[in-house]
Amino acid sequence: MKFASVRLVTSDFERLVDFYQRLSGIKAERLADGFAEMRFPNSTLAISSENLIKLFNVGAATSAANRSAILEFEVEDVDLVCEQMQAFGTAVVMPTTLMPWGNRSLLLRDPDGNLVNIFSRPGR
Repeated sequence: MKFASVRLVTSDFERLVDFYQRLSGIKAERLADGFAEMRFPNSTLAISSENLIKLFNVGAATSAANRSAILEFEVEDVDLVCEQMQAFGTAVVMPTTLMPWGNRSLLLRDPDGNLVNIFSRPGR
């Protein structure tokens, strides 16, 4: 089995795609109206409009309802990403913090309220 992707369902498709493009610097590939993928080296982040879920996935997912998953992105410079995203108006949930296991971690919320962890592994 191969883990393929994580898909976020949203009622504000353009806003969420814009957020993740700004965060990652990766241009989203729009594969259909209301569906896009951002392909990272080892995984894919898919973003789908809630309307497509209603049409093709029996309405099984609800936009902006996640409170249990954290999307995690490893970067070289957590502070730089923090500055860039704050300039964009992103809410910071937890400022850059040194974790007990050595990671520097920053928690943000995307426009739908999904928790996003930006972290680096200094010294590795």
